[in-house]
Amino acid sequence: MSFDFDRVVPRADTASVKWDARPGYFGSADVLPMWVADMDFAAPDEVVQALAARAAHPVYGYTLYPDGLFDTLAGWLHQRHGWTIERDWVLWAPGVVPSLFAAVQAFAGPGEGVVLQPPVYHPFFSAITDTGRVIVENPLRLADGRYAMDLDHLERCAAAGARLLLLCSPHNPVGRVWRPDELRAVLDIARRHDMTVLSDEIHHDLVYPGERHHLLATLAGDPSGIVTAVAPSKTFNIPGLGLSALVVPDPERRAALKRVFGQLHVSASNPFSVAAFETAYRVGAPWLDALMAYLAGTRDFVLDFVDRRLPGIRAIRPEGTYLVWLDCRGLGLDDRALADFFVRTARVGMNPGHTFGRGGSGFMRLNVGAPRAVVAEALERIAAAVAGR
Repeated sequence: MSFDFDRVVPRADTASVKWDARPGYFGSADVLPMWVADMDFAAPDEVVQALAARAAHPVYGYTLYPDGLFDTLAGWLHQRHGWTIERDWVLWAPGVVPSLFAAVQAFAGPGEGVVLQPPVYHPFFSAITDTGRVIVENPLRLADGRYAMDLDHLERCAAAGARLLLLCSPHNPVGRVWRPDELRAVLDIARRHDMTVLSDEIHHDLVYPGERHHLLATLAGDPSGIVTAVAPSKTFNIPGLGLSALVVPDPERRAALKRVFGQLHVSASNPFSVAAFETAYRVGAPWLDALMAYLAGTRDFVLDFVDRRLPGIRAIRPEGTYLVWLDCRGLGLDDRALADFFVRTARVGMNPGHTFGRGGSGFMRLNVGAPRAVVAEALERIAAAVAGR
């Protein structure tokens, strides 16, 4: 099968956050948006056709979670990741970010500690602070161009009474695909200290050739202390449809999450999210395989370009995701000046690294999930700006 990831799909004036929020976020529409973590590729044709077919039925009423929803999720996790799940383990959710908030409220009381590993996706922070819990930072360590967990420090965080770890796997923004030995060490620490782990694995399918993602629960002899968040949204570029799954083997933890969602009367289901979810997981594998081959080429292009033509900037080689973490500390700019440089001088819109917490100062997050010509244009703009300093 042939897939055209070089095709540019215009997204302006579609109520796109990535494109249409530029004036509000960057102060100008004259930036090339390489920020919000969705891709500029069209979703698989079969998903588009399934949505069109559902739209052709003129009634859009309250929607059940059909059996096919679980079947396609279970089939995908078994075939792609070797994990066999049971039907009653699954809770449907309106997205992974709401699931973070729910997990914090379910597994940590007000004033109790929740561990995160910065630099990390910024809603991890707000999920803790906005619900009256306490952030416990277990910063990642950067050495020789690669990030690692500080496991000794994580042990101390857990021993001090932290109730929950929010794990990002693969990690956004640094692009690590955690090794089995790293994940087993996390499991051992969590088990020793009765600490629940919410494993955000939304990028679990976006792993480059030569790497392998290991679902945390598959490495645990007893997965009862793990809550796994997954979705087809990043994989197939359908995040605006807002349906995800929490896989929760332990009935007590499942009940705790149900109580939180129940207090808000949250329903994740609508006719279009169900149609897209089922179709993507049922027939999307060839599209995904082609996507990852394309993204691997783009990643290597970006790494080479940064190395050759962007003095003062280093790219951290991502093992997964379509995000590249740029170390811009060599430019000698503080965070405000750095953001201003990229927006006003380079006219490229990225996520400032300091928004990802400790260790993010001096970095920028570049989204390369776009046709390669668009990525090249962004890099050329940056190169011109750097050369003109």
